[in-house]
Amino acid sequence: MQEQLLHEDLTRKIIGCAMKVHTALGAGFYEAIYQRSLEIEMNFQGLGFEREKDMPIFYRDVKVGSRRVDFFVGDLVMVELKAIAQIEDSHINQALNYLEAYNKQIGLLINFGGKSLTFKRLLNKKYKQ
Repeated sequence: MQEQLLHEDLTRKIIGCAMKVHTALGAGFYEAIYQRSLEIEMNFQGLGFEREKDMPIFYRDVKVGSRRVDFFVGDLVMVELKAIAQIEDSHINQALNYLEAYNKQIGLLINFGGKSLTFKRLLNKKYKQ
């Protein structure tokens, strides 16, 4: 349980930014609108991040594709956004796969699609230092 609290201050700040965006916009927009708005809010709050960083995906040392995660904050926390009715297991599995592919320890899956903002903190159990 202690591992899930890694980077707790940073994840709380990210979630706080997402809450401000959701409070202002509510539900019903496309994911890209929330992504752009969260970028503005995180800049306003002084959080350092990279948006849509391209990451190659390999199988047996052969590049089989690539993926862009929505944000890396402080090069410590991966943030994946959704704008759907509710988070399903498939979305959690997708975000966990991204954590493993990027070899990041902590991630947030944030959903703007519901009446209230929802989020999941994720831990990469396969993280390699």
